[in-house]
Amino acid sequence: MSQNPPTVTDAVDLQKYAGRWYEIASYPMSFQKDCYCVTADYTLTDKGYVKVYNSCRKGSVNGKPKSITGKAFPVKGTNNVKLKVQFFWPFKADYWVIDKAEDYSWAVVSGPSHKYLWILSRTPDMPKKTWEYITGRLVKNGFDLAKLKMMVHK
Repeated sequence: MSQNPPTVTDAVDLQKYAGRWYEIASYPMSFQKDCYCVTADYTLTDKGYVKVYNSCRKGSVNGKPKSITGKAFPVKGTNNVKLKVQFFWPFKADYWVIDKAEDYSWAVVSGPSHKYLWILSRTPDMPKKTWEYITGRLVKNGFDLAKLKMMVHK
């Protein structure tokens, strides 16, 4: 049985979205295997795309730093809610902001399927009330919370 795509937030102000994000939890992905302290830094460019810098520490919070740089291209007509992210040419992946705080203190990213999910925060720790609010909305959006893996930052 296929699921409907997740609902997305109404609009994303890329100026406010730019900056550092800490991964709080995600559906485990092979490219993040054995990663700790995952962060994503988004920088607006004057060329119409967002520079994406993802980093983590391999094996432990004190492990060797590992990073990758890519580009995110806003999809026209989506109010910047949907982007195409590219780390390896010519492959582009869907990056949908499906939920976010009004003040951009947290965001939730997925895609047209429910196969991947990231919960992001501006700080490495998230208040319990915020976590409960986000996860409650994720369940209503058809996500399986049992698949979530918490990120370790310290």
